[in-house]
Amino acid sequence: MADETVAALKLTLQGELVGYVAGYSNGKNVFTLSPEYIQNEDRHPLTLSHTEPEALARQLARRHPFISSHRLHPVLSNLLPEGALRDFLSQAMKVHRDNEFSLFSWLGRDLPGALIAEPMEAAEIPSLALQHHGKIEPVVIAVPDSRAHFSLAGIQMKFSMRDQDGRYITGDPGKPGDWIIKTPSTVHPFLPLNEYTAMTLAKLVGVDIPEIKLISMGDIEVLPNINLPNERFAYGIRRYDRLPGNQRIHSEDFAQIFFAYAHDKYLGASYDQIGKLIYRNSLHGQRDAVQMAIRLLVNILLANGDAHLKNWSMIYRDGKHAELSPAYDIVVTKAYILDEAQYGLNMDKTRNWYDVSFGHFERWAKYGDIPQRLVLTNLKAVMAKARSLWPAALKESEMPENQKTVLRSHWKRLHPDFRIEDTRA
Repeated sequence: MADETVAALKLTLQGELVGYVAGYSNGKNVFTLSPEYIQNEDRHPLTLSHTEPEALARQLARRHPFISSHRLHPVLSNLLPEGALRDFLSQAMKVHRDNEFSLFSWLGRDLPGALIAEPMEAAEIPSLALQHHGKIEPVVIAVPDSRAHFSLAGIQMKFSMRDQDGRYITGDPGKPGDWIIKTPSTVHPFLPLNEYTAMTLAKLVGVDIPEIKLISMGDIEVLPNINLPNERFAYGIRRYDRLPGNQRIHSEDFAQIFFAYAHDKYLGASYDQIGKLIYRNSLHGQRDAVQMAIRLLVNILLANGDAHLKNWSMIYRDGKHAELSPAYDIVVTKAYILDEAQYGLNMDKTRNWYDVSFGHFERWAKYGDIPQRLVLTNLKAVMAKARSLWPAALKESEMPENQKTVLRSHWKRLHPDFRIEDTRA
């Protein structure tokens, strides 16, 4: 009898073999890049460092294959959901929430971005994908059923769905969802209205966002049996990693880029490091660095304390070159944490909203070798728009009145560089 069993997944990106993940019955996981992928200088990069031959060579020399216990490599682990959605999926699968290989196997055909993970026949598993210790029996993964499975990173309950004549239905492996639908929360009242308002205000001052909408709960079909409050609307945002014709666009968040696990999303890097990386590596470095500065300012203005590593992403529209993705997950978090005063990561050695001035942004730009005058000119334009447009837009928004009051009070406490006077309240 075999000492242990092993199953494997084949990883492909835009039809190109990237590598394999082997999952052992003792909880060990092995991630191996294929020789073809490593040797192909024109590869579709799985992660940003794979666009640089020197960086890839260092990774291969330091830790390849990547062996871990229960968790997968951070680039793969961060494709899995956190929080309530992970609990929901692990209960549906009847596996432990930390058994990432099983979760990845189940969700592998509809992961964020364009990576696809497919079970392999036992006889097809190459020896390079395995780590032999004693007698091992290769087995085929038993995917629980054929219903649509999707993975969306993050902790909030959300679903990948398709818009079918104004009705929102769960996708299937042949037609993956092109909208992310966030249902109301039993913990955070009127979260869909909060996020819709915050994203709308962000767009008004120049933040690049996907299409968004409020969706009547009656227009969402076949929701699973989850606890929901008595609220009318869900929040919908079009997926920027999906195109018509079931095309997938590769993307990755900055936890993946920095090889940080989700539990380190508030610690794994700083906004200074992200800005420098964007400026140096984006196909549109200057444009995207300025856009990041605008989003940083907007997160301060909107009291969004949750802009951590997983809420910033790069997208590979042509499959080969990275650029900053559209913004997502902008929420007035202070509406739920009234004493909150910090954003998600450090910028110029501080996290405190109320300390930040134009000077901090000037030093942020200097750290990343980003043109400082260009950054400040754009930020001053953002402030002019926010002061002109936001008070009226907030008044007319769907956000609950108590949350509007929190935001207006927040504006009054900001540094004079960023203060917004609302005489319409």
